[in-house]
Amino acid sequence: MTFKNFKTGLLVLLIAIGGLLEAKKAEARDIQEMVVAGGCFWCVEADFEKVRGVSEVVSGYTGGTVSNPTYRQVVGGGTGHYEAVRIVYDADRVSYRQLLDLFFRSVDPTDAGGQFCDRGDSYRTAIFVSNAAEQSAAEAAKSAAQAELGQRIVTPILQASAFYEAEDYHQDYYKGRSIVLTRGGPKSQAEAYRFYRQGCGRDARVAQLWGSDAPFIN
Repeated sequence: MTFKNFKTGLLVLLIAIGGLLEAKKAEARDIQEMVVAGGCFWCVEADFEKVRGVSEVVSGYTGGTVSNPTYRQVVGGGTGHYEAVRIVYDADRVSYRQLLDLFFRSVDPTDAGGQFCDRGDSYRTAIFVSNAAEQSAAEAAKSAAQAELGQRIVTPILQASAFYEAEDYHQDYYKGRSIVLTRGGPKSQAEAYRFYRQGCGRDARVAQLWGSDAPFIN
């Protein structure tokens, strides 16, 4: 074997080892999930998919008594479900507490009757916890947010229950291309989402409450 061939072989070996180390590092990531309800799940999904360390946000329903509820059932009332999202994240890149802090500052946690233009039980805010550590972190985040806001926060911290994924057309609605009919005429889903969000006053109210601490307001 020539010295040149030896160098080439060594380089290939080092690249292979590096790839294996990166693969093992990727496999070792601390992937966690959390569930929160913040009013319209399209908006919460759109917000949290921007967060570094979040790999997926799924719209769905939780907290109720009916198995596999439909959207019409949930918003119609009587099922006990919230519109919620399941956030999948890498805890090595963003912590549960950091996500909670972002959550509180992306909603109106003083509103017990819904969120913004969406009224009714299914649109209320909530945090769903699975263990004592999450309970403690949620209580600390709530206390900190309340102290900063200077107003009573009514967002409850509830025990997690079954999470049912919403219908396919709700997933990633905010960037969909299908044409839908709105009060403003035919629009793509992405356009309809922006039209709805502005008309509902979500960003205006969040900015009024949280000012420069609102993380998702441009």
